[in-house]
Amino acid sequence: MQPPFQNDDLDLPAAVARARPQLVEFLTHCPDWLLSTARRFVPEAALSSLGDSTNPREKISVLLDLLEEAGPAAWKHFAQSVCMEYDLPLDLEVLLMSSAGEGNFSQPEESGTDTRAQPSVPTGSARRRRCSSSGSDKDAKQRRLDAFVKYRHLLINSVLQRYGSRRAAEAQEQTQPLPFNQAFVNVVIHQSKAPRLKERTEKPREDMAGAPEAEECADTAVKVSDLLCSEAPSHTTKVIFLFGKPGIGKTRLMHRICQKWAEGVLPQFLFTFLFEFRQLNLLKGKLTLQELLFDMFLQPEDSPHAVFQALLENAQQTLIIFDGLDEFAANMDMSSSSKRGTALTSPMSISQLFADLCHGNLLPGCTVLVTSRPKRLPNFLLYTVGVLAEIGGFDHEKVEEYVSHYFCQHSFRERAIAHVKNNTKLLSMCFIPALCNIVCICLEYLFLKQQMSVELPQTMTQFYIKMFLIFLNKQRGDCTGDEETQLNCNKKAILGLFDLALRGLEEKKLVFYVSDIPEDVKEFASLHGLLTVFEVKTSGTCPEVGYAFVHLSLQEFFAALCLMVSRRVDKNYLKKKFFLKSKWTLKNETKTEFVESFHIFLSGLSSRECRTFLMLLAEQDEAWVQEKQDVILQSLRKLAATHLSGPKVLELCHCTFETQNLEVAQHVGSLLNFKYEFKNFRLTTLDMSALVFVINSGQDLICLDFAGCLVDTDCLEVLAGCKNVEHLSFRSRRCGDDFAAALSKGLQGMRNLKKLKLTGGTITAQGMTNLVQAASQCPHLEEINLQGNRIQDPEVKRVMDLFSRMEKLKKVDLSNNHLSLKAVLSLAKEGIVCQNVTELCARVDTMIIYFSGTSGKAQRSQDLKLEENNEHIIPARHVNLCLQDHRLFPQHAKMIVAILQSCPCLSEVDLSGNKLGDEGCSCLLESLPCISISKQLNLSQNHLSVTGICSLLKSVNTCQKVMELQVSLGHDTAVLRFREDREIVSLPPREKPVFSTDDQQHGEENQTPTTSQKIRLTECNFQASDLKNVCAVLKECGHISELDLSWNYLGDEGLLQLFQCLPKLKMLRSLKFNNNQISLNSVFFLAQSLTTLEHIKTMSLSLGHTQVVHLTFWERVRSASRWRSGSLARPKQEAKGQCFRLRDCRVGLEDVTRLCQILAQCPQLTEIDIRKNSLSPRCAVLLLNSINLCERIRVVEVRSSENAFLHLGASMQSPRTSCRLTGCAIAEGQVEELCSILEQHGGLAEVDLSRNQLGDEGLRCLLDHLHRVPGTCSLNLSHNGISQDGVLHLINAFVTSRNTTEVQVSLCSKATLIIKLTSGDDPRKILRLAECNFQPEHLEKLFLLLEKCTGLTEYTSSNNNMTIQAAERLLHSLRKDLGLLKISIEEPWVCRERVVNLLELAAQASGNIAEIMICKDKTLFQLVIRFPHCLEKTESVISRLRLYKPEMKHSFFQRLCEKCAQLQQLRWSHMELHEDEAEMLGRILLPLPELKTFGLTSSSVSPAGIDSLISGLQNCQAIEELNLGYMHLSSAAIPGLVLGLCEMPSLKRLILDHNSIGNDGCSRLAEALRKMHNIEEINLSHNEIGDPGLINLAAVLLEMQNLKKIDLSGNCPSPAGGEKLVEALANCKHIKELLLSRNGFGDRTAVTLALCLPHMTNLKILHFQNNNIRQAGGLELARALAVCGLLEEISIAENDLGEQSIHALSEGLPCFRHLRKIDLKFCGITDDASKSLSLGFQQCPSMEEIILSWNALGDRGARELAIALPKMEKLKVLDLEKNRIGACGATKLAEELATCPEIQSIRLWGNPVPKGLPETLTNQDPRLCFSFS
Repeated sequence: MQPPFQNDDLDLPAAVARARPQLVEFLTHCPDWLLSTARRFVPEAALSSLGDSTNPREKISVLLDLLEEAGPAAWKHFAQSVCMEYDLPLDLEVLLMSSAGEGNFSQPEESGTDTRAQPSVPTGSARRRRCSSSGSDKDAKQRRLDAFVKYRHLLINSVLQRYGSRRAAEAQEQTQPLPFNQAFVNVVIHQSKAPRLKERTEKPREDMAGAPEAEECADTAVKVSDLLCSEAPSHTTKVIFLFGKPGIGKTRLMHRICQKWAEGVLPQFLFTFLFEFRQLNLLKGKLTLQELLFDMFLQPEDSPHAVFQALLENAQQTLIIFDGLDEFAANMDMSSSSKRGTALTSPMSISQLFADLCHGNLLPGCTVLVTSRPKRLPNFLLYTVGVLAEIGGFDHEKVEEYVSHYFCQHSFRERAIAHVKNNTKLLSMCFIPALCNIVCICLEYLFLKQQMSVELPQTMTQFYIKMFLIFLNKQRGDCTGDEETQLNCNKKAILGLFDLALRGLEEKKLVFYVSDIPEDVKEFASLHGLLTVFEVKTSGTCPEVGYAFVHLSLQEFFAALCLMVSRRVDKNYLKKKFFLKSKWTLKNETKTEFVESFHIFLSGLSSRECRTFLMLLAEQDEAWVQEKQDVILQSLRKLAATHLSGPKVLELCHCTFETQNLEVAQHVGSLLNFKYEFKNFRLTTLDMSALVFVINSGQDLICLDFAGCLVDTDCLEVLAGCKNVEHLSFRSRRCGDDFAAALSKGLQGMRNLKKLKLTGGTITAQGMTNLVQAASQCPHLEEINLQGNRIQDPEVKRVMDLFSRMEKLKKVDLSNNHLSLKAVLSLAKEGIVCQNVTELCARVDTMIIYFSGTSGKAQRSQDLKLEENNEHIIPARHVNLCLQDHRLFPQHAKMIVAILQSCPCLSEVDLSGNKLGDEGCSCLLESLPCISISKQLNLSQNHLSVTGICSLLKSVNTCQKVMELQVSLGHDTAVLRFREDREIVSLPPREKPVFSTDDQQHGEENQTPTTSQKIRLTECNFQASDLKNVCAVLKECGHISELDLSWNYLGDEGLLQLFQCLPKLKMLRSLKFNNNQISLNSVFFLAQSLTTLEHIKTMSLSLGHTQVVHLTFWERVRSASRWRSGSLARPKQEAKGQCFRLRDCRVGLEDVTRLCQILAQCPQLTEIDIRKNSLSPRCAVLLLNSINLCERIRVVEVRSSENAFLHLGASMQSPRTSCRLTGCAIAEGQVEELCSILEQHGGLAEVDLSRNQLGDEGLRCLLDHLHRVPGTCSLNLSHNGISQDGVLHLINAFVTSRNTTEVQVSLCSKATLIIKLTSGDDPRKILRLAECNFQPEHLEKLFLLLEKCTGLTEYTSSNNNMTIQAAERLLHSLRKDLGLLKISIEEPWVCRERVVNLLELAAQASGNIAEIMICKDKTLFQLVIRFPHCLEKTESVISRLRLYKPEMKHSFFQRLCEKCAQLQQLRWSHMELHEDEAEMLGRILLPLPELKTFGLTSSSVSPAGIDSLISGLQNCQAIEELNLGYMHLSSAAIPGLVLGLCEMPSLKRLILDHNSIGNDGCSRLAEALRKMHNIEEINLSHNEIGDPGLINLAAVLLEMQNLKKIDLSGNCPSPAGGEKLVEALANCKHIKELLLSRNGFGDRTAVTLALCLPHMTNLKILHFQNNNIRQAGGLELARALAVCGLLEEISIAENDLGEQSIHALSEGLPCFRHLRKIDLKFCGITDDASKSLSLGFQQCPSMEEIILSWNALGDRGARELAIALPKMEKLKVLDLEKNRIGACGATKLAEELATCPEIQSIRLWGNPVPKGLPETLTNQDPRLCFSFS
């Protein structure tokens, strides 16, 4: 370590050297004068050599050398001459005068003389110059120079008196050694990078606002002289900031700088001033700069203005020191001062003066040196600090030097040195100079007492106590007695001193006047050296006497003692003072007193060891003291639970260490176990000791992370004792080999270490070896991270051998270490053969080695057991190798092969990112059969060409283990994937099939043989010419199953070449030829290939922005049979079809015709899908003509002029064809051609021309040709712009046409127009008109047309503006010759008219009324009229009318009776019957002899009306169906109803749902039902029936052998009642419909039902939803359903069935050949069950509706269902609302829906589909419904 100062004397050469640069610059302007002056002192012979030089500066320099060689006298004369002749700058003139020996202050003998006795001006020739000068300017300059030199001498003498060697000698002569007052020993100083500090100004620094990041510190110590001599821009103020912890020696160093300056060691400074902030605190007024320098430091004896002016002119040679910035009491945040113009004569505050000096506003160019503790740095300093350094205290050598110097006069010096060096804890304290001083004082005291065994205190607090007691004892002599006597003698003064210390901290006062200190306290403190005395200058007046504690930490110690022993301090006040949070919130403003060690002292005083001392001082008992100590301890416990950053954690650890309380330390450690993260600050050995103490006291294993922290090797010695470290991390540029070696010594003690991390350092291979050697002794180590060091060539064999011994090692990271290629390959070679290595990854700057990390007896014992049970199973080892290093060339290929061959268990090998080229890769691939790789070989980014690709293809043929080859020259990728050896040796056993053999065969068809290979050669820039070589290699690869040549430039020619190669690829299953710039000719060629290559399964083509050519193939039989050209085998089964898909291809009329002609010749084609092809209306019509070109076409569908679908079937099937041309803009011009196409086809089932542009004229043209269309079909003309006139024209055609059986028209938003044609003698003639907005003239035309239609069987009019008068006109118009005519009218007036009025309207109809239906909720009035009119049975009805009311006129009732004599059905709903209407109903209509059906539902009837109704029912002897649902009938109405039922021997259907019958009513009904043997249907749902009613009903069911349907849903039975009911139903052999939903039966009833289902052999409909069924009941029920083979509808929704139940149901679905609908909503179905359900649905041939809403199906489930859709040929509705289907699932459903023409709707409302996608998908296919319906 070099000393901070250089002690060389100031000699002539040195003085000349400093003056030379300025002097040469000045004398270049007067070379002739210099030459003439030199001739007086230099011989001519020496001057003769000047002629050789042409450079003026060089001549000047040579002349100055000659003058200097001439001797001191000559140089002195020269210097005086130049000063006299020329007006030199003042600083140059001072330097010249100094070099001439005048005013020299560097000589030791001058430092002790009285400067006032010396002459103040130069003598000799300088005096002559003054006399010879005639100008007043020169006189003034001389006077200024004289005052300048005189003040400089005065300043030097004053500094020497204050801080020089004499003061040190006086201090040593004192009999009482002062604490902190010892001879100076150099401290360690680390320089930092200040610019980094400026970059962080935006981030608030909470912990160490003044300290730099530790990573900014240099690695070696610097000298103070180097800091002060550092370069700075000219005339720019240089600010040097020195920070250091308390007691580190900041103030002593500043005094030392002043002393050395005065002794001439810092000659670059002419002036030096030192100010202490603790004294500046006393200044209340404002000062000018001149007053600060002169009044507060040293006043010139005369000419102060001249001296100050000289200071200003020589600012660059002025040093101003501010010591103790952290002790300044005022606010120092003066960033605004830099923006203010500053006048030299303006008085300002100290903070403003300080800020302006730092900013350069005052004395620009000077050097400002500032010291502070690391807690304090104003914001404005962040922008101005040029040099930042930290005082680091002592190191080992300095401690030994200090102790040796302290004990230099003692015989036990060596003993003291040995005692300090051998005690680690003591040595760590001595690194802080102040504590080192205290340790020496204590040692000296103990050694002088001749103690053989020295026991020193454990903590800093205890040392201070010991020092205090020693001072007391030494002053009073050796016969003073014990501690109690010593303290009691001066108790009052001691307590007064404590109080003074606390008051000073609270008032932010560090300097005290005489008036502040009681006399006895002053005498006591001065006597024992606890206070220091000095002069205090507050103005230009006489100085005062000031007192201060010899060190701030001593004041903090005494203040802490005051809090602990003072009776005035209670617990609350103590707690407030110890609240560390207030201290830690310091940033830029002082918020609390000056405290750094205050809280540490308080913590130390709370220890048990200090209790006796406190009791003596406080004169209190132990309980009193312990109560105060507990306050501190409790505060520490609470503090540990708060959020703490790194520095705060350290300070808390210091406080905890001081307590020496293991219980507290354990509690704090348990709460801090996840907070040990330290960033960017220095840690001392004291910090580490406190940290280790807390960690070791805890029970938890912790992580220690030092990021950018300066951690000396001494700290590592302390850290070695930390036993609870699990993760240890260092990130610092200072971590080198020495650091690694020091850390290695301590690793053995860290037995629990799992992760070791040393990154961003300078560790070399030697350091790594040492670390690994030591780490191998850590039994639990799992990870070593040495990133970012300098390990270029590690000792590979040695370290890998060590790694192999580390049983739990999992990862070693050597990234960013600039490893050589030799080292990388050596690591690879040794690594892959190391038994515990699983992966080695070398990628550019990355080098990571992964290990198995499996060890331990437990693991090995498990392996042994495994081997015992399976002797033939040996755990396989798999190694991954990555050499992605960019440094491998072809010449390295053989070396790589050798490395790969050395390891038989490679899994993945990555050689990408190198420069192997074709040559290197070929060499590697030739050896591939001899290399064992089980998964993948990556050769990407190796500069391959087409030749290299051919080598890769050859490897596919030569190496049977290659499963896949993926190459892309565009992306520079080349990857080979392999199958593992076990896949080649044997196939896995087949699982038992869940479904039928058909599905099993289907699965087999989709299985790829294990020997198949996949080739992907995409984006290789292939031309057609390149394909010749590629195909030659491909022909030899007979096991290729997938071939992808996408994104090349092969074109039509390349496609042709490839197809010539296909016959050799007999295992090919998929071929992709996307984006190869093919034309439409290739589309025709590919379409033609469907006839020649019958093994093609699907062909997907697109000529859009992204071209697509994707062919899939059926698996071919491996036999000698040939296809048509004699090369390929035929498909396994002739029934296997082909699919042709064409997208984004703009085709014209000729192209469509040609394509249709080609595809018509394909015998195996089953599907043609043409999407996004912009078909014109003519193209769409021509595409429709394909039905006449190919008889196998079953569906032609063209949507929105873009999407066309053709589905083809086998020729032996029924030739029924559906044609759908929707949204194709077909208008009147295409109708004739369209009709001619339709006329040629005799098997039309459906023609859909909706959403076109036919209009009325197009409709007329179509109707003119309609009679020529053969067969029976449905014609949809919806949304074609048809008006009322068009509708009337259609009705006219309907009336006159023989083959038109039904017309349905609606002109509302639905715009429906459907015509049904028939070829046979269909008696039906149906006309439905809705919302046609007919006006009276339209209605009149309509009625005239209807009068001609005598064959009409049904007419429906809905909301057509038909009034009741028009309805009468309609009823008169409608008549027929023979049979029934159904008339339905829906108009708003229906719900307003009374029943009598509606019956009167009914009477206007021609013929006899057979049915009357009035539904006021639907505004429906419906009649069924029988023709011809019959008058039979009218007399009997009239006679009954006479019995009703003889006095009434009988005209209306007579006419009604006549019309209703044959009435068979009477259904009324939502009526409000008055009493007379109810009586009429009961007396006239109900007793009609032929009435078989009566329904009165949801109606309001008065009680009297109910009686009339019940009475009338007793006369309905012929009735077969009675429906009184929703009538709110209570049990009171049941007796009368039972009487009526007894009179209905023919009753088959009894419907009483949604009433309030209850148990009593149900029991009464049961008794009545017992006698009704013809009953087939009973509906008692939602009637509040419980167990009693159901049990009575169950008893009756045993006798009902004809019962076919029963609905008991929504009642309230128990599981027991449910079991009874179900058991009874098992006897109903003919039951077809069983509806038992919403009864809460539970699993018991479900299990009973499962047992009874085999007896219900005719069951077709089962509703059992919402019955609280769980897994147990659901599983049994699902299994039992399989026996009900006739089921058509199943609903077990709203039951939490469980996954097993769903799987069981799925397994049984193939048994339901008649199942049309299944409802499984709210059953908790997830994606896991979707596959089995989908497979089951496919085997239900009659399935029409599937409800899976409100489940948990996601994209995977939607995909499975989508795949199944094409195989469900009769499916109409799939409900998937409220699931979890996203974009992928919805898109897949839309894709497959396009191939399913029969599906009407897929509901997807409430699924998380991205915004915008529903609209897109709905536009593609409106059958996808995303809205709520």
